[in-house]
Amino acid sequence: MPATPEVASRTPASAPQDSPSLHEDYLAPLVFFYGIGSARPRVTFVTPDDLPERERWLLVHDIDMTPRLREGHGCQIDLDVHAKARIGNYLVRASVLNRHRDGLPVEFGAIGIHLDLLPPEAQTLVVEGRVPFGAILERYEVPHSSHPRGFFRIAVDTRLAELLGATSGQILFGRCNELRHGSGRVLADVVEVLPRQ
Repeated sequence: MPATPEVASRTPASAPQDSPSLHEDYLAPLVFFYGIGSARPRVTFVTPDDLPERERWLLVHDIDMTPRLREGHGCQIDLDVHAKARIGNYLVRASVLNRHRDGLPVEFGAIGIHLDLLPPEAQTLVVEGRVPFGAILERYEVPHSSHPRGFFRIAVDTRLAELLGATSGQILFGRCNELRHGSGRVLADVVEVLPRQ
């Protein structure tokens, strides 16, 4: 079913979110995963206060998700890429982040990355798809900032449920985030969904 925002949230770094087309822009990496025109899970935008406590701690902040997940789960985070495409210097991929100690999924992420804003060695690692993006940004000290655009709940379909160890129809929570390079340019657009644990 197409994503249909119902309740807009406003975060300090975000533009007004009262336009369905604006929400669709925020969800663009997720649209890539499902394919343009394909059915995808229903997404409802919510305020940070509507998030459960654990999800609020993991999602409502202005840092990268990789270090936040690493702190929250007390271990390194591994990357498992499920789909990717590249158009010039723009790479879009959908992946699952897993706990290193037991392989448990801790996030589904769909991301579009502007490779030309990264050092050559970092670009190579991103394209190889074995190291989480946040860990690459840390390793190469890429100047950037995180700007959450909105938070949402999502009724996952079979495809997402399988990736996250959930059940089809289960309500999960996530965020749309924009990473900006130190130059002010958009470095990456991200849609992140957390499993319940």
